Amino acid sequence: MSVITRFAPSPTGFLHIGGARTALFNWLFAQHHGGHMLLRIEDTDRARSTEAAVTAIHEGLEWLGLDWRGEPISQFARAARHGEVARELLAAGKAYHCYCTPQELSEMRETAKAEGRSMRYDGRWRDRDPGEAPAGQAPVIRLKSPQSGTTVVHDLVQGEVKVGNSEMDDMVLLRADGTPTYMLAVVVDDHDMAVSHVIRGDDHLTNAIRQRQIYDLMGWQAPQFAHIPLIHGADGAKLSKRHGALGVEAYRDMGILPAALRNYLLRLGWSHSDDEIFDTAQAVEWFDLDAIGKSPSRFDIPKLENLNSHYLRTMDEVALCALCRDQLVATIGRALSETEQDRLPLAMGALKERAKTLVELADKAMFLLDNRPLEMEEKAAALVQGGDAPGLLAKAHACLGGVTDWNHDGLADAIRGLADAEGLKLGKLAQPLRAALTGRNASPGIFEVLYFLGRRESLDRIGDHME
Repeated sequence: MSVITRFAPSPTGFLHIGGARTALFNWLFAQHHGGHMLLRIEDTDRARSTEAAVTAIHEGLEWLGLDWRGEPISQFARAARHGEVARELLAAGKAYHCYCTPQELSEMRETAKAEGRSMRYDGRWRDRDPGEAPAGQAPVIRLKSPQSGTTVVHDLVQGEVKVGNSEMDDMVLLRADGTPTYMLAVVVDDHDMAVSHVIRGDDHLTNAIRQRQIYDLMGWQAPQFAHIPLIHGADGAKLSKRHGALGVEAYRDMGILPAALRNYLLRLGWSHSDDEIFDTAQAVEWFDLDAIGKSPSRFDIPKLENLNSHYLRTMDEVALCALCRDQLVATIGRALSETEQDRLPLAMGALKERAKTLVELADKAMFLLDNRPLEMEEKAAALVQGGDAPGLLAKAHACLGGVTDWNHDGLADAIRGLADAEGLKLGKLAQPLRAALTGRNASPGIFEVLYFLGRRESLDRIGDHME
């Protein structure tokens, strides 16, 4: 059997982090079995569906590195096909016209509410003569669901799920205005797209029971279902805005690398022994549905950032410099000069050890830019202005001006020698130097900072704060 999965988001907003994990699981499962993933945009809710949201879904998947086969499919564009199937069921006596008025349906809801149960259609038009229909009342088409026995779904994650048919009512397939319901559209689309496996959140598990009835009544082979537990916040509650960003683009803007987010999302509900970090090739090789747990997983942003820091440290530095450069350009609103670009590779090894995100990395690299006089942080300003700092900076300027080998060792010898001559601990001299050179009280090692900036820039910045 050829494995075909699908990711089917509704275009009503950003690509939700839960949706991103669902897409990842579908993509990995298809890749693992030599198949492919399809993309279907479930845009039947015309009031809430937007082109901007469709674009956000495409861009989010592309950024994550999840591709799909062929052109994305619009569910709305297939409404005629959905209606065709509803009428086929009607002609076969497996569906019927229901002429219930809005008032009758409202009365059913009120009765159910008063009796403390959920609303269920009572089947009053199931075997009734259409000739009794009230004048002017457009009918819906309802599925003639089995009234005895059970409907069973053998779920690849949740196990066997079965519901007594007597507990279910006859669901609407086609509304009075001729538009299909979600339940019908999903089944028809999955069948026509030859989807072999439906992998989605377990909030759709009850839908699978109803959808299975449509498959059975149409005589179609149902796909295999795999309903994965939802993602919760760190506090165990359902993931919501109060837990932080929900959209994939927000994590991109936070400076999370796509490889890190893929790795993190994969570990939310799936495991491979005690492995925590794995590349895409390993994930494709190892992923299968039997390693998905049944309990909700918890999304923890600090854990994601810690994982991201690993990817920053181990990433190819040429590629990392390019990403950092782009982040800096976005921050300062101008292109980097040649000198600034030359400094980035020199400093990247030191900078990446201290950053958890690309945004942090770019922020720590800001001191490399030619922007004298530096904007000083409050603590840094105090370090260059207080006590004997201006005098020490003047001595450091003179000392460094005589350095012939502007490298780590030469600079270390000069600064250590000055500290010894002044009877100071190295930190006493390094602190005002760091502040003068970077505008901050924290940075890579002072010898490295001097080397990264180069002779002229270093001496000019120190000179800005001398007596």
